[in-house]
Amino acid sequence: MAFGFLLSGCGDDNGFQPGTLRFGQIGEVRVTLVVPLLFNDLKGELQQVLTWNSTGAWQLREAISYRNLPGDETLSRNAEVAGSDAASYAKLIADLNEAPGLKLFTEELPRDLIPDCSPGETPISFRIRDDIRNETFTWNRCTEGSLGTLVTSEAGPDAGAVRVVQAAILVRETTQGINFESAYFGSVPYGTLDRGEDSGAELSEPKRFLSSKAGVLETPDGWVDFWRAHVDNPVAQPPVVDWANEMVLVAAAGKRTEAGDSVEIRRILQTGEGTQVTLFERIPGNFCSPAARDHFPVHIVVAPRTLRPIEFREIEEEWVSCGY
Repeated sequence: MAFGFLLSGCGDDNGFQPGTLRFGQIGEVRVTLVVPLLFNDLKGELQQVLTWNSTGAWQLREAISYRNLPGDETLSRNAEVAGSDAASYAKLIADLNEAPGLKLFTEELPRDLIPDCSPGETPISFRIRDDIRNETFTWNRCTEGSLGTLVTSEAGPDAGAVRVVQAAILVRETTQGINFESAYFGSVPYGTLDRGEDSGAELSEPKRFLSSKAGVLETPDGWVDFWRAHVDNPVAQPPVVDWANEMVLVAAAGKRTEAGDSVEIRRILQTGEGTQVTLFERIPGNFCSPAARDHFPVHIVVAPRTLRPIEFREIEEEWVSCGY
């Protein structure tokens, strides 16, 4: 098998013996999920990409979207490369190369399988890159749920898919902790109609736009006027919204006096008592030198209509390092 050759090949002119290093020991692992988000037959998705380098450095990118419109994106990473993270990476690679029940390099787990995941299933990809060999291996399978809710019992379509999901769980638990929760956990999908640091509407607080009754195709009062004020164009036509099934939410924090401040909708959570909308304000952090400027940041999103009342939670502050 090719696996055996790669893991026990001959040395090269530099004296390196491939057989002395496990595949991926110097390199990177990457877990990628494309989670379908279905709400009242309306479709969106959550993309999650967790990358872990053999140096110990990791980063997690999450992006939510609706009807092919990007909604919001977050990026987290370990603050500094810790020796313990590098050691944990090395142990993971050893397990994936050799441990019974965990190793991916086996005939029972072909790498050329591109499964046709059914609607509602989550395509999952597990990739190992080996920098010394300049090789990359990828396993694609199907599962259910997101990175934080993965369970091996939902893996498919073959029996070996359990190992792919288990490998993803190990990466998640080691880098994010056993209590990891997605930034968008429980949220309905949403897409951005516009966002920016300065809105001509000059809102002092968030707003909601939806028809008076669910299922009624009725343009909400104030929507057209708001959009025209926002773009500073008295004849502009606002984006098309299916008001019978959708709504528009606007995150706003009032006037800000330093360039770089922005606001965003992070989560739209429907409960049995209505809907809670989580808002964040991103503020330039230490060592930033933003210019003084009066402006009105906004984030305007379209989403499937949820239950009333729709309440905006108090804005949470998120300090962002320059160049992050």
